[in-house]
Amino acid sequence: MPALKKIALTVTSAALLSGFVLSPASAADKDKSDDKQPKPPSTMSSLGGEQLGKAGTQVNLGPGAPVLPKELTGRSWIVADAENGDVLAAHNSHWRLPPASTLKMLFADTVLPALQPTTLTHKVSESELAGVGEGSSLVGIKEDHTYTVHDLWLGVFLRSGNDAVHVLSEMYGGIPKTVAAMQKHAEELQALDTRVVSPDGYDAPRQVSSAYDLTLIARSGLQKKDFREYAATASADFPGEEKKGKKRDSFEIQNTNRLITGDIGVDPYQGIAGVKNGYTTHAGNTFTGVAERNGKVLLVTVMNPSAEESHAVYKEAASLLDWGFAASGKVTPVGELVPPKSVDTGTGTGTGGKGAAPAAGADQGSGGQAEAAHASAASDGSSGVGIALAIIGGLLVVLAGGVFLVNRRWPLTGLARRTPPTADPAEPAEPPKSAEPAEPAKSAEPAESAESAKPVEPVEPAASAAPSAPSAPTDKS
Repeated sequence: MPALKKIALTVTSAALLSGFVLSPASAADKDKSDDKQPKPPSTMSSLGGEQLGKAGTQVNLGPGAPVLPKELTGRSWIVADAENGDVLAAHNSHWRLPPASTLKMLFADTVLPALQPTTLTHKVSESELAGVGEGSSLVGIKEDHTYTVHDLWLGVFLRSGNDAVHVLSEMYGGIPKTVAAMQKHAEELQALDTRVVSPDGYDAPRQVSSAYDLTLIARSGLQKKDFREYAATASADFPGEEKKGKKRDSFEIQNTNRLITGDIGVDPYQGIAGVKNGYTTHAGNTFTGVAERNGKVLLVTVMNPSAEESHAVYKEAASLLDWGFAASGKVTPVGELVPPKSVDTGTGTGTGGKGAAPAAGADQGSGGQAEAAHASAASDGSSGVGIALAIIGGLLVVLAGGVFLVNRRWPLTGLARRTPPTADPAEPAEPPKSAEPAEPAKSAEPAESAESAKPVEPVEPAASAAPSAPSAPTDKS
């Protein structure tokens, strides 16, 4: 018996010892894995509300409010009411991260008003395409070919073409002038987490933005009719090669925003009306979207989800939109989207709280002037009001007071084959369709923004850690 007890004790001790040895190793592996994930900075901007400056998820659920979706993996995200500016929920929304091609929203909001009319034509030179980054997403612009401003904006919004961005920047006055104007406009919008280095979102040292800022920028851009229409266009014809004595060919381009066009594993989102998606190796996947349901308009931004499934950024954005529509009126806002600095909110300060008209853009260049929608000033006793302009059907909804609103587009469903937004360009004559080589094939990860060939260093150490790899992209641009 003593011998059996001794054996039993030996076996038990060995088992316990194995547990103590293996458990710490297992925990260490987990900790090691967690350490590879960058952490948000301990101090972030609290612009828009104190809760927005805190790390982690911020939400104030009320009675009957649904819980947030499970398995949200974005490093940063935000859900906001596009009209009254209430932030319904947020997660590290002021974390400064590489934006990828979502930065093109700021480019468009700054430059669009200056390059008018859209029938204006431009012959592309070799030097204008020389600065396009290696591996960039392209729409297929060719040197010594002529394009209208309308063509070029379709290339920016639908194919996220860095070649189109560079040509438009040259028309505006050059890359340095464009970058300076974008930075000035970001500051006017109070998008103070944003630092612009390249106009196309191509990875560049210290180029950053945040989910909060990208949402502010989208809200400003959506005040402009042409911005809204380009962002919601699903497909369009783009001019192809010019051949002497022959009609110019064209080829179809499709919007890389999968919540508009759909893709394998992603259905078009009901009520979606834009805005912009992006991807680079440094930024991961980024996305800002706007959607309407039952008279409610929401904005959502998701930056760099770590989920390995295909199109995670769209799926997480869609789930946040679903939550936002269900939670609207049942949560206490965690903050607000602030208006531009120059907006008069009735306080006499020219800056501050929720609501008022969008400001005109920054330096608009010599090609035109900024377009801005102005909120209506209604009765003194109203608590908040403004106007929402409809694109389809000429609907004009008048609410009361002064609120910085996004212009609605009605209807917001059935966008799968929306036609290009402006009149037929004057140049060239309408060509027959033909095949065109510049259209990349669909892949597990869409060709949706610039790609950096070399790693770069962002502003913050937390943002510099390599992002989790997207779902096996075969096209990195």
